[in-house]
Order: sequence, then C-alpha cells, then structure tokens
Amino acid sequence: MVEIAADPTHPRYQSLLMRHRLEEAEKKGMLAGSALIAHGRGEAYDYLLGEQSIPSAKAATKQALAHLLGAHHPVISLNGNAVALAGKELLHLADQLGCPVEINIFYRTPERMEALIGHLTQLKVEHSFDVEILGAEPDARIPGLEGPRANCVKRGIFDSDVLLVPLEDGDRCEALMAMGKTVLVIDLNPLSRTAQMASVTMVDELSRVVGDMNRILLSKERPKVSEEYLNESSLQDALNHIKDFLTKTD
Repeated sequence: MVEIAADPTHPRYQSLLMRHRLEEAEKKGMLAGSALIAHGRGEAYDYLLGEQSIPSAKAATKQALAHLLGAHHPVISLNGNAVALAGKELLHLADQLGCPVEINIFYRTPERMEALIGHLTQLKVEHSFDVEILGAEPDARIPGLEGPRANCVKRGIFDSDVLLVPLEDGDRCEALMAMGKTVLVIDLNPLSRTAQMASVTMVDELSRVVGDMNRILLSKERPKVSEEYLNESSLQDALNHIKDFLTKTD
C-alpha cells in the first residue's frame, strides 16, 4: 500500500496516515460504505483523549496481552477497517502469539472477502508471517446472533477461548461473552455497549494498541493477568479524562 506523502512532523500526521489507508482500502473494495463514518466517530473520541494512549488504556493493553499469552486458543477477529488500518501490525501480532486471524464482517460479499483475504495474504507473504488466515469458508454460527456476523469458522472464533476484537459491535460482543469467551476489545468510545460488556476494553486507537503489544512482545516482557484489574474502573478513568479535557478547553 502506498503511504501518504505528508510531512511526518505534521501534528496530525498519524491521523492523516490512517485516513489515507482507508481511502486506499476503499479503492480496493475492502470496505463497506459506512467504514469512513465509523472511523470518523472514533477519531472524534480520540481527539477528546488527546490523541494519546492514556495510562488506563496502557494498563488495559497489558491486561489484554496477558490474557492472549495465557490462552489455550487465542484468535484475532478482523473487520475491514481493522485490516485497512493495521493489517500488517495485526498479522505481526498474530505471528508472535502463534494464533490465527479470522475475517468476520457484517456487510459480507464475495468481492469484499476476496479483497480482504488477498490484502492480508500479500502482507503475509511480503513479511514472512506464519499466520493462518480464516474466514473464507465459515462452518459454524455464533449462538444468539442474527445476520452475517454469526457465521464463523469452528477452529477459529467458535472454538477460541480468548478473542481480540478490534473495532467491535455490541451485538456480537454480547453473544461472544454469552459463549463464555474472554473478549478483548479496542474501542475509543468508553460508553459503547461493546466497551461496557467486554472482559477488557482498551479505550485507545487501534494502531497504537497493536503497536504497543508488538513492542512488549519483542522486548520479551510477558505480562501476567492481574486479578485486581476492573474494566469498569478503566472505562471510568477514560470518561474522567474526557471530562477533564472538555473542562480545560471550555
């Protein structure tokens, strides 16, 4: 993928880079029509967080990584925006964890699936990632969930015990939690149903979270699951941070 030709010192460079990646992905047929709207909503929350990983988000990232490292069958679930924004980084993470990734999208068409799998396969070959890419042939369904996202791969999402889900939606998070899975979500909106229901919520931007996870693993640090971690407290901290930000700019 061709990167944006903007000055890296630009104060909004990272934001411009993510937008450019989405534009390129849209041209390749990887995204649904609402993809840019969803991303814009996330950008608004990231602005309220100061476009940074706040301490509670970093703690949640370590907690999530600890769950992935301790899992019997971890899986990373991907939608179109996740593939577009951080496909290479997510494959790198899966390679380090030794787990598969599975494409699971709501607006599923043969053309979109082909575009997403083709993009990931190209990245896999280019960077020599040893990662199984699932999703092309679903053979199971998530109980209690209607629509295309209920379709999944048995040896992937269905059989997973710990699931990392960037950019989630509430209905599927609820159904996955009901299956008894540990669901780790990356969601910039601390008030969303997804954020509120998940086992661990990282109120942070996708590429920052995955970058942090990869750096931690490369450093050989191995976080342990903390029994003292409370997702509700982490979400409240994010809300407090947003409130403080708005108070200062009022």
